[in-house]
Amino acid sequence: MAITLVSRAVGRVRARMGTYAEDIARLAQTGREGTDALLDRIGDRRVVMLGEATHGTHEFYRWRSEITKRLITEYGFSFVGVEGDWPDCARIDRSVRCTDDAPSDPRAALALFERWPTWMWANDEVADFCRWLHWHNASLPPDGRAGFHGLDLYSLWESLREILDYLRRSAPDALAEATAAFRCFEPFGEDPQRYAMATRFVPASCEDEVVSLLRRLAGGTEFDAWQNAEVVAGAEAYYRAMVRGGPDSWNVRDRHMDATLARLLDHYGTQAKAVVWAHNTHIGDARGSDMAALGEVTIGQLARDRFGADDVALVGVAGGPGSVIAARAWGSATEELPVPPGRSDSLEALLEQHAPPSAALIFPSADPPPLLTDTVPHRAIGVVYRPERESWGNYVPTVLAGRYDHLMWFAATSGVRPIHTLHADVHELEAYPSGV
Repeated sequence: MAITLVSRAVGRVRARMGTYAEDIARLAQTGREGTDALLDRIGDRRVVMLGEATHGTHEFYRWRSEITKRLITEYGFSFVGVEGDWPDCARIDRSVRCTDDAPSDPRAALALFERWPTWMWANDEVADFCRWLHWHNASLPPDGRAGFHGLDLYSLWESLREILDYLRRSAPDALAEATAAFRCFEPFGEDPQRYAMATRFVPASCEDEVVSLLRRLAGGTEFDAWQNAEVVAGAEAYYRAMVRGGPDSWNVRDRHMDATLARLLDHYGTQAKAVVWAHNTHIGDARGSDMAALGEVTIGQLARDRFGADDVALVGVAGGPGSVIAARAWGSATEELPVPPGRSDSLEALLEQHAPPSAALIFPSADPPPLLTDTVPHRAIGVVYRPERESWGNYVPTVLAGRYDHLMWFAATSGVRPIHTLHADVHELEAYPSGV
């Protein structure tokens, strides 16, 4: 059956190849002209989400960094929110915003990343951007400096420890609730899989303790402590959902990232503007792919609903053959793995044949051409990648005009350059559905 469906898709693509080639020629803009055209279309938005088709491609990270620099310097964007954990990124934020208690070189903060896959953020490409951001901020007053924040929710135990440290210093009267929450999790040895399985088979949930903690902290304390409390609540719900299967855990995670983004915008003020860095499967609108039919939501979809589509820009990314930093199994060693040419019926195959080596595909505001309205398979590589599955896996059926506002393309790809951290803890359950 799968072979039949693939062959039908290949037939449809071949039948419209001439039309698609003409569409690509009209949409693609290259070099500085393409970058300027993209910025002209997205610079006035309140939220700009910049995607990636993998978590380990140099060209994606470098392009995203360069676009973000211009959004900050030319369009006044306030912060970068990434698909990373709040406590880890808080160290980077303190460094890039030049606080006295942080290393002057953000690379030192990145080298402290311990959660697998460390290479997602602990790499030279991110270090180069964060060094630039530190330099940019150094000449600005503290309230005018651009931040760097994590939107994700995996850091349950780290966030609990951050809360306890804060309460000991600043609000000892609230310490009892936080200690109760921490002790509820202690029997599981900081192992989310043990906690998740316990909630599935015995009444061992720490939900009540977490809710009590969140109510105690929400809105009434330092923003960092409040956010760590939200992370604890989100992570607890995520781990319970993981063992049930289905899309619930994915949705808990993306709704948490959406809510964190909204809190950050409120925290920065009414004129705040945000850049978001995350995988295409998060920043793309689920309604422009098969994800919606699977019951999944995305931060791109949620941002459009929350802020209005006219105030949000979703920029996807596609890449051709080369290599990527990833792992063959969850928690296994980092490798530079080969990325083959795109499957013959895919968006990537079309772009390999008809697009320039790198280009911005600027979508029209009305009357999108067939390339943008037809359903085409679009490659998505997570932190786990097996190139041998390329013929039947790693592709998301996508209507480009529904999923994104614009698309970047890179014909040749190479792996990011990881920073060698001291060690990488692999406590997390594999992220649903494929490590993205």
